[in-house]
Amino acid sequence: MPSRPLGVALIGTGFMGKCHAMAWRNVATVFGGAHPRLEILCDAPADKAAGFAARFGFARGSDDWQATVADPGVDVVSITTPNGLHRPMAEAALGAGKHVWLEKPMALSLADAKAMADLAAAHPGQVTLLGYNYLRNPAFQQARRLITEGAIGRPLAFRGVYDEDYSADASLPWSWRMTHEGGGLGALGDLGCHLVSQMIALMGPVAELTAMTQIAVPQRPSPDGPRAVENEDSALALIRFASGAQGSFATSRVARGRKCRLQWEVHGSDGALVFDQENMNEFWLYRAGEAGFTRHLSGPEQPDFAAFCPAPGHNFGFNEQKVIECRDLLQAIAGGPVAAPDFAAGLRIERIIHAMATSEGRPVRIEENAHEDA
Repeated sequence: MPSRPLGVALIGTGFMGKCHAMAWRNVATVFGGAHPRLEILCDAPADKAAGFAARFGFARGSDDWQATVADPGVDVVSITTPNGLHRPMAEAALGAGKHVWLEKPMALSLADAKAMADLAAAHPGQVTLLGYNYLRNPAFQQARRLITEGAIGRPLAFRGVYDEDYSADASLPWSWRMTHEGGGLGALGDLGCHLVSQMIALMGPVAELTAMTQIAVPQRPSPDGPRAVENEDSALALIRFASGAQGSFATSRVARGRKCRLQWEVHGSDGALVFDQENMNEFWLYRAGEAGFTRHLSGPEQPDFAAFCPAPGHNFGFNEQKVIECRDLLQAIAGGPVAAPDFAAGLRIERIIHAMATSEGRPVRIEENAHEDA
C-alpha cells in the first residue's frame, strides 16, 4: 500500500459512483494500510454534489469536474460518468498527473480508446485501471487458476453468454444509452465487454471473429415522439483464439427473465469448467474419469475471500469485488503488480467488441497494432 494516504476524487454518484465510494471507504478495513483521503465528490448541480459528499464521506463537493481533476489535493480520480465523458475526463486527469480508475466501457469509439491508451503510455508513472470487477470474484480467480494449472487439460473451446433484460420492454423510454454519440456501443459496450474480459483471461488472445448484431426494438418512445435506437440490443460471434481453440459468444440487453447471466463454459482435453454470475459463489468442475461435475463453493481457500470472511459458503457480492479492484489499484500505485486491465489491456477488449459491432457476418482479424478509425 502507498506510504501516505492518497487523495481521492470521485466523479459521479449513480450506481457505480456509490460502488466506488463504498470501495474507497472499505479497502483499508478489509486489506489494511492507510485509509485514503476522500477529498472531492463531483456531480452537478452543486447542491447535489454537496449532499452526496456528506453521504459518501467526502470532505467537500464540487460541480466542476475540470477543477476537481486538477486539484492539488487529489492523487487519484474515480470516473463513473456516462460513457461520452470517459475520454475527456480521463485525459484531463492524466494530464494533471493523476492516477485514473475508470468504469467500462473505456470510450465511445475505438479511436477514442486508442488515443486514451496512447496518452496513458506517455505517462508511465501514472496508474490506469478499468472497472472490470467481475474479474475479481474469488470463484472466477480460482477457476482461472485451475485452467492455468492444467486441471482440465488443454483448453479447446469457450462458450459464453451475458444476457440481461433491462431493455426488453418495448415501451421503455429512449435514452442517451441508445445512441452512438452518448452511449457508443449498446449491449456490447455495456455487457459484452465484461464477457470479453473474462473470455480472454481464460483463453488468451482472440485471433479472428465473425459476428452479427441486432436492434430488436428499432424505436423507443420519447417526449418528442418515437426516436431511433442506434446501437445494438444483442450480438452473436464465433471466435478463433490465437491458441487455436474456438469459441462462441452472445450478449443481449433484451433477454426476457435474465438479470445478470454472465455464463461461460471452458471445455478442455481433460475436463471442463462452468460458471454463471447469477450464481456467483460457485463454479462446477469436471475431470475426465469422474461420474459428473463437482460443485465448488466460494470459501477462504479461494483468492481474496478470507479477507472478507473466514467461513466457506458465505456469499460474496458485487461490491466486495470492487473493494478487491480498489486494493489492486492501490498496490499498483505503490509499485506493486500492474493493475489489470489498464488502458493498454482495455484497448484489446475494445478492439474485440468493436470488431463484433462492425463484422456484419464477415471474418475480422484482431491485430494488436491495427489502425483504429471506428
